[in-house]
Amino acid sequence: MPVDDPDPRRTQRQRRASSRELILDAAVRGLFKDGYARTTTVAIQTRAGVSRGRLLHHFPSREDLLVAAAQHLAGERIEEMRRFVLSAAGGPTADDGERIDLATDLLWETFRAPYFWAAMELWTAARTDADLAATLAAAERQLGGAINSVVATMYGPVLSAHPDFPAARDLIFSSRRGVALTYAVTGHNPRTEPHLALWKRVLREMLTAPES
Repeated sequence: MPVDDPDPRRTQRQRRASSRELILDAAVRGLFKDGYARTTTVAIQTRAGVSRGRLLHHFPSREDLLVAAAQHLAGERIEEMRRFVLSAAGGPTADDGERIDLATDLLWETFRAPYFWAAMELWTAARTDADLAATLAAAERQLGGAINSVVATMYGPVLSAHPDFPAARDLIFSSRRGVALTYAVTGHNPRTEPHLALWKRVLREMLTAPES
């Protein structure tokens, strides 16, 4: 039988936060390993080791739970990218070309992470599930703003102020997403992805070439 909290000394708020984290982590693992169809609330409850009542208290519907799980993992990834911005490698001493290379390498990593595959499971399911699509669209709008903000910081104030930066960012993101999806069946090594050099070259040409 699930035990929601083995430590009675913790506050009710701490217990709620802890159980919510367990549920979200279990949902992400389910989406990543088992796919959307097999990630049921019962499977998540079992994997998280919480009671049915505790799960439903946090997430009344499966759709809300799975979307929240993907957003939860994405939020952790955004924090990781923010830490990169503060590191020496991505600091103000890097020139524009180095920033493009460093930021592009790190962002490609995010398209191989569990969050990406969890999100793709949800996106695919949303095509034929109107309720999931509505929930996911609202969450993606909110997350998109946070991602664009941290990506702009990663590339630095000069590059992100370029008038073509939004178009270049969206073009490369769409290309990465398409390339990453092929890894579901090809089994290629993403570290030797030939498009990586192309993405860097396109960004350099769009964002650092002298304006005519």
